[in-house]
Amino acid sequence: MRLTEDQKRIIQEEVRAVFGPYALVRLFGSRLNDAMKGGDIDLHVEAEGSPRELLDRELRLQARLQRRLGDRRIDIIVQAAGAPAREIDEHARRTGTTL
Repeated sequence: MRLTEDQKRIIQEEVRAVFGPYALVRLFGSRLNDAMKGGDIDLHVEAEGSPRELLDRELRLQARLQRRLGDRRIDIIVQAAGAPAREIDEHARRTGTTL
């Protein structure tokens, strides 16, 4: 995994601050491959809320992570808890690592 312990801690803190203590966050994508260089940070978040609430929280999380992690590309996929899984949700669950 190509995230430092500090980066993982920041992501966990910010997800919980924005989505609440029961939100689940996974890292998936190229940052899981230690042999690669660069790449964006792909996050999958499962949380309670209406579509409108979740979109608002996703945007707030994006801004907070940019402030704390610096100028890097961060892609955030949000799934409402209990909602049917999309293909991207299944991929993140299958290949991702819970932070």
